Amino acid sequence: MLDEKKFDVELKLWAIIIPCHNCKIATKMLNGYLLDRPRIKPVVEDPTDNKKRYLILSEKVQSEDLSGIPDQKLAELRGLCEIEVQPYSLTLGYSYWGADHILKQILPRGLEIPSSFETIVKYKDDASFDLVPGHVAHLNITDDLLPYKNVIAKVIYDKNYPRIKTIVNKVGTITNEYRVPKFEILAGEDDMLTEVKQYGATFKLDYSLVYWNSRLEHEHLRLISVFQPGQTICDMFAGIGPFAIPAAQKGCLVYANDLNPDSARFLKINAEVNKVDDLVHVHNMDARDFISQLMQVLPAESNLKSNPTDVKLHNCDNTTHSNELSSLEETKLADQGTNSPDGISNNFQTSDGANGKDDAFVNRTSIKRHPENSHEVSGNGSNDSAGVSVDGRRKRVSNKRIRSSFTFARPWEHVDHVIMNLPASALLFLDVFRDLVDLKYWKGPLPWIHCYCFIRAVQTKEFIISEAETALKASINDPIFHKVRDVAPNKAMFCLSFQLPKEACMPLHE
Repeated sequence: MLDEKKFDVELKLWAIIIPCHNCKIATKMLNGYLLDRPRIKPVVEDPTDNKKRYLILSEKVQSEDLSGIPDQKLAELRGLCEIEVQPYSLTLGYSYWGADHILKQILPRGLEIPSSFETIVKYKDDASFDLVPGHVAHLNITDDLLPYKNVIAKVIYDKNYPRIKTIVNKVGTITNEYRVPKFEILAGEDDMLTEVKQYGATFKLDYSLVYWNSRLEHEHLRLISVFQPGQTICDMFAGIGPFAIPAAQKGCLVYANDLNPDSARFLKINAEVNKVDDLVHVHNMDARDFISQLMQVLPAESNLKSNPTDVKLHNCDNTTHSNELSSLEETKLADQGTNSPDGISNNFQTSDGANGKDDAFVNRTSIKRHPENSHEVSGNGSNDSAGVSVDGRRKRVSNKRIRSSFTFARPWEHVDHVIMNLPASALLFLDVFRDLVDLKYWKGPLPWIHCYCFIRAVQTKEFIISEAETALKASINDPIFHKVRDVAPNKAMFCLSFQLPKEACMPLHE
């Protein structure tokens, strides 16, 4: 138990008692000589006479004769009214001190004081998502602080309530197939239904059921800045939609999948909340099955009409919403009535890195009806295209106008980008791209693959490329590495981007 009395500090001060109607002038006269402490008012009511006030003097005034105040100021004050000097005792207790001050006194010397934590908005229930005051605070308590985790949580909770209503800490590493961390609730309510906002998008989630990491916000924005309105995106490990939702807001068609049924459910909810559910097709299945069936060439349209159930895929079972998630089969059938846009030309180049900035793409998209959609993406992630700006704020562009400007090819005919945001094992999924694209039906340039991975200190980028080439059984030309962040002292997260090699595709048949 935390003994809050141990933090009491008693100040022995002096106070001047004057009539309340003289307070305003007197405080100006004594400017610089009144008590100056955060959240402490230097003027308080006289407990024995409500027509008088105490002017609490600074600690530098240490005697009853007020010798710490210049004689001229005292003369002016006495000319204003009759004054009375009296000792004044003030106790600064546990409630006064901030979390840093308390924790510095509790924790052993040499241990780093927890100075920040991730907060996300809390909601009442998953049916209404009614906002209530309060957040979930997610701590990442290091091993040396684990013996003190409960007292740390109590202090942070006490000092932030009611803004913070739940304190959680991640337990162990992420080992389950759904990438969902295990949390322990250290203080407050057992409720982890939350909301976060990034780059103009709103994401609802249950922190105990799905994966979320706000530290990846800049990486989400960086990759989204590469996408152009009218492009087709395939997100194999979509989570609750940190890539899929803003890509759709930008005017892209997104096929988004996640193995975790709760992630798929919240992805569907987030597409609806952000009003892009017509551009985000949500799926809940194994990533290999998802991309394989998405890229499968369907029979001729006449056969589809006579037997529309040839392709059977698994959907997210969204029982809490009236609108079911679209299946890949339904998506493909809908695409049959959509023609590819005329005159699409995409040309990706890599920067030479001479300016010291991150490697970047240059993506030029030309659509005859809308030549203004041609943009360049700079190395710092800037983008002139509609939808998402450099600092994450939404530009004032009509989303309906963006959507109506484009038609989309069928997925086995053209996909622009494939996102593989599963850094622990995404490299192991690259073999699914062997003979995945049938060049007989493909239109335009081959897709760019964005494969996230971890690189340890003993590994090199060349090793990662060799692993990717082994999986693809093809050579990768001009790979682009982007360092996302350090995740441990000897471990960093990277994004490997490359255009799918032609050698990895299904060859043309005469």
